[in-house]
Amino acid sequence: MVRESRSADSVAPGGTAAAAAPAPEAPDFELALAELERLVERLERGDLPLEEALKTFERGVSLTRHCQAALKAAQQKVEILLRRSGEAGVEPFAAPEDDASGPA
Repeated sequence: MVRESRSADSVAPGGTAAAAAPAPEAPDFELALAELERLVERLERGDLPLEEALKTFERGVSLTRHCQAALKAAQQKVEILLRRSGEAGVEPFAAPEDDASGPA
C-alpha cells in the first residue's frame, strides 16, 4: 500500500518529521518502538530547543501508550489461547536481575 510506505518512509533517521506530528494511523508495534528509541536518543542528547523537546516528548508519550496497549492485547490473546488449549496459567516472568539479588 502506498500510504503505509509513506508513513514508514516519513521517519527520518533523526526522527525529525515524525517527532513533530503524530502519524494519522497507529504504527505497528515494531515501528512505534523503533521511533520511540530514536526520540529517546534525541532527547538524551539535550541539544533540542525547548518547544521541539516538548513536542518530541509528547510524541514519545503517545508511542509509549500505543506500545503498552499492544503488549497488553498480545498478553490477553496468549492467555485466551492457553485457556482454550487447557494449558496451565501464565507464570510471572522472573527477570535476571531478580535472580541476582537473592541470597548467594
